[in-house]
Amino acid sequence: MINILKKDSVKRLETVLGRKKVRSSLIERKLYSYDATPIPIKGKVPLAVVFPEKAEDVIKLVEVCYEEGIPMFPRGAGSGLTGGAVPLKDKGIVVSFEKMTNIEIDIDNATVIAEPGVVTYELQKKVEKLGFFYPPDPSSYKYSTVGGNIAENAGGPRCLKYGVTREYVLGITAVIKEGKVLKTGNPVIKDVAGYDLTKFLVGSEGTLGLFTSAVLRLIPKPAERATILALFEDLKTVGKVVTEIMKSGVLPSALEFMDSSAIEAVERYKPLGLPKVEALLLIEVDGSPNAVKDQITEISSLLKKLKIGFEVAPDEKTAQRLWTARRTLGPALGNLKSGKINEDIVVPRTYLAEVLPLFKGVAKKYKLQVVIFGHIGDGNLHVNLLYDKSNTEEEKRAEKAVDEIFDITLSFKGSITGEHGVGITKKKFLKKQFGDTGYEILKGIKSLFDPKNLFNPGKVVDLEG
Repeated sequence: MINILKKDSVKRLETVLGRKKVRSSLIERKLYSYDATPIPIKGKVPLAVVFPEKAEDVIKLVEVCYEEGIPMFPRGAGSGLTGGAVPLKDKGIVVSFEKMTNIEIDIDNATVIAEPGVVTYELQKKVEKLGFFYPPDPSSYKYSTVGGNIAENAGGPRCLKYGVTREYVLGITAVIKEGKVLKTGNPVIKDVAGYDLTKFLVGSEGTLGLFTSAVLRLIPKPAERATILALFEDLKTVGKVVTEIMKSGVLPSALEFMDSSAIEAVERYKPLGLPKVEALLLIEVDGSPNAVKDQITEISSLLKKLKIGFEVAPDEKTAQRLWTARRTLGPALGNLKSGKINEDIVVPRTYLAEVLPLFKGVAKKYKLQVVIFGHIGDGNLHVNLLYDKSNTEEEKRAEKAVDEIFDITLSFKGSITGEHGVGITKKKFLKKQFGDTGYEILKGIKSLFDPKNLFNPGKVVDLEG
């Protein structure tokens, strides 16, 4: 009976959307049953993978799925790290937006209408040629998509100065329950009419509906940028220096941190000549040529006063070499251990000097290798616990260590995620952060948008049970 139902569901989708948009071969279904999450997740092989090409396809798709009770698992580039695109229910489908890639640029209003499958880097290149700037820059920006970035409210190094993806989404068109179309916002900066439904959708991780387009805000492209490399002999000083920089009146466009283990990992993976120190900061400033010069002078004076060793990158080539080191950290860690738990916790900057040694202490307690790096200017740290996948006991120790990392984070008024989202891997900690009342509100929002629990079920909040 189940096989008959599967065939009937796929056949109806093929009839409504066209056979070329619905793929049901076993190979394709298996290829779309996982994402980039580094820890193993027991996902389900979907009934089919659907490739909508326009908004009308998405409407028809949701109408069918809501009638027949078919779970839908939206997917951008599959670059998420918390299992957001992994199908968890039997008889579900994966909805890949990779064919929806239209971009409409409105120069006069400094806005863009982008479909969800647009690659972030491609959008940035197009608008920069016109003198504009789309700041959100997750590490996966060269292949992650606008739809995925919005779903996860993605961050990145430049978010210290410019804010996360949320700050650049002026409106969203989404298909919600029963195939209804919800349009939020407009291509205007000021819009305070009613509840902010756009913000409900940003960061919803595909659990409230399927996006078909978004109105994005652009800003003028900075004329110049420069990078400073600061070197440290102890972790406590790093947090104090970051606080002093942020109090100096200079707002860096990026302020990135790497500990000694991160530096060593990069040098093993791709030798770039990084110094052997306990930690380093990459400090980037941007703006007009005169503004950049003044900011470099101010930060240099501050570092000299605090007796911190530093150097200003003399040219763009040197600066890019330093930023290459930061961006290659992900693959570099794969050379150290076969298993990795990468948490993206956030704490207020004033607590950085206290929590960094505590995180190192947790790793020492559980006899694990830890690598810490991240967007330290906004308190967003990537705490990477490394383990051997073939060693079950070591893996269990890593999982216990994660629990303590989150407990420390919440005790310092922080958040369990700054940019990766909740997905599957952090669900059990969400209630701890929000409390009973907050968690019930989250469930209520999910129920209102998706009463049948068919949009990315099993992610963020649980309606079942």
